[in-house]
Amino acid sequence: MVYRVIGLMSGSSLDGLDIAYVQLTEIGGKWSYEIKAADCYGYDAVWKQKLRSAIDLSAREYQVLHVDYGHFLGSQVNRFINELGLQYQVQLIASHGHTTFHNPGKRMTAQLGDGAAIAAETGIPVISDLRSMDIALGGQGAPVVPIGEKCLFPGYAYFLNIGGIANITHKQNENFIAFDICPANSVLNQLAGELGKEFDTCGVMASSGKINEPLLKKLNEQNYYKLSYPKSLSNSFGKDIIYPIVKAAGCSPIDALRTYVEHINHQIENAIQSLMGANENIQTGGDHQQMLVTGGGGFNLFLIEQLKSRLSKSGIEVVVPEENLVKYKEAIVMALMGVLRWREENNVMASVTGARRSSIGGAIWMGANP
Repeated sequence: MVYRVIGLMSGSSLDGLDIAYVQLTEIGGKWSYEIKAADCYGYDAVWKQKLRSAIDLSAREYQVLHVDYGHFLGSQVNRFINELGLQYQVQLIASHGHTTFHNPGKRMTAQLGDGAAIAAETGIPVISDLRSMDIALGGQGAPVVPIGEKCLFPGYAYFLNIGGIANITHKQNENFIAFDICPANSVLNQLAGELGKEFDTCGVMASSGKINEPLLKKLNEQNYYKLSYPKSLSNSFGKDIIYPIVKAAGCSPIDALRTYVEHINHQIENAIQSLMGANENIQTGGDHQQMLVTGGGGFNLFLIEQLKSRLSKSGIEVVVPEENLVKYKEAIVMALMGVLRWREENNVMASVTGARRSSIGGAIWMGANP
């Protein structure tokens, strides 16, 4: 079977809306993909502020924004289709939405972007609300991307996404384990903003800074890092806890960037330690294994160089793929999750989230009449 699908992803770093038009092919239970077209439509200052402040709205205001953002997503899909001449070619849209509230302990998660509004704008069937079923079953509702890593990217032992939040997936035989590691680009971009930049291009600014050891120690002592998986983070952890700790240290933005890069890589290394079952340091030797790195952090050359140095002794090869996969992997996986929902097949794995069972997540909105 062949499916032509648009996947939508809006990450916590607020860099924009990722749109990937993907052809997904399933033959005998094996999946393959081809990126037909992809783009990132940056948010203007108004939308950035709306999304950033959504958690502070009243219930009524929040629901209005949920609908407005859904219509905005639909308009951006129409723009994408019109710019590329894709009329009557897209069979399905799968939208992750923009995460605002995420509290698995209370069995709730919320992503802005009303699926009905997207379907009304585009006239195309839409799958949205991909995390809620897993949350209702007692899972973390995150990460959800490992189903795509399982189906589309065989051959890798580890998958690392460095977005607003860094998360990791590990394949152990046929089982997959995944969890959120720490805030990443969401904090780095805030620090770069203090220097008038949207982000630290290639990590150049961080590379010129010095590590603030007391700050690094305080960051690494956060309770979340001591929890065992499955576990997940809300965007507020970086905004309301981590960033204020960095600011309270009183160091320059350059030194803060350097220190935070060190923190990210320290926590990635710790995550791999926990997955390997090591007590202290990553064990030397063992089989050569590859780790696929995607997300905006894959373009942070300084961060990646430091990470390669840390992991080389473990036999883990850090692989940064071609640019479109680095940028749009999550949107590609959203497309796959939408297709699996359409086929009424599991698209969220309990081995990852800790739910009572794997599940078929997502609401369907039919768009135009057949």
